[in-house]
Amino acid sequence: MAEGREVQWVEVTEGQVGQRVDNFLMTRMKGAPRALIYRIVRKGEVRVNKKRVKADTRLALGDVVRIPPLRLAPREAVREVSDNLRNLLAGSVLLEGRDWLVINKPSGLAVHGGSGVKIGLIEALRQVREDLDFLELVHRLDRDTSGCLLLAKSRPALLTLNTALKRHEMTKQYLALVAGRWPARRDFVSARLDRFDAGNGERRVRVDSAGKVARTRFAVREAFAGATLVEAEPITGRTHQIRVHAAHAGHPLLGDDKYGTREGGRLAARLGLSRLFLHAAALTFPEPTSGKPVRIRAPLGEELDAVLSRARQDG
Repeated sequence: MAEGREVQWVEVTEGQVGQRVDNFLMTRMKGAPRALIYRIVRKGEVRVNKKRVKADTRLALGDVVRIPPLRLAPREAVREVSDNLRNLLAGSVLLEGRDWLVINKPSGLAVHGGSGVKIGLIEALRQVREDLDFLELVHRLDRDTSGCLLLAKSRPALLTLNTALKRHEMTKQYLALVAGRWPARRDFVSARLDRFDAGNGERRVRVDSAGKVARTRFAVREAFAGATLVEAEPITGRTHQIRVHAAHAGHPLLGDDKYGTREGGRLAARLGLSRLFLHAAALTFPEPTSGKPVRIRAPLGEELDAVLSRARQDG
């Protein structure tokens, strides 16, 4: 990580217009944790046109941003991206447009750092793609979920894609292996979801009549002895929605250490599954400039393919 030794004065370009100050700094100050960014903004060390600003201040074309020298203690620095992760991410891009890209996110990698995670996918990609002045997540995937993840390479594209997401003009199809025989007649699960503190700082989600409306479409793709491969399409976008809805229906996802069962854990072990079987297999969204639909598929990884092969052999 290169640390700044002198004050920098950076002029906002067209591709950065409308970006929040904190996100602008995260891109410019590679390796700086978000908590440090907030601290230097709060202390007035970051200025826009020589004036103090807040972290959520939006930047305009031609604004001049003062970036102070940065010296990080080893304990607070975001980890430098490793060569292995750099190569993995570089080879995981499924498709890239002028102002967006879709990556096949690896399982086990959080989409952003924080809460003990020194480096997430977005921080790593900003190091890998030094050619980009702007790179932001359009949506998120759970740490243990793999598959299609959409990112915006410009502020206008981010706003357009966020609007498409809110208007349900973006669809996501997941593949999940669940315990038991999912009934073919059950194609929707509707149950309100509520986030709660499970202790030790862990956040979980449960079905609760006072929670937020949530609905997921399920379709059986293949049945095995003791398990079913289903396609899941979240109609709403709640945290852990597919996992909690499947567990609520009596068919928790295999490899789910939060909402799974002991019986499901034994089945996962027998099939050689060492991760959550949840994969964002397909993504459809309107291209930000043309509005034409873009449909992208992410192939299953070798581990999940091997699990399905063993499930077929079991009968």
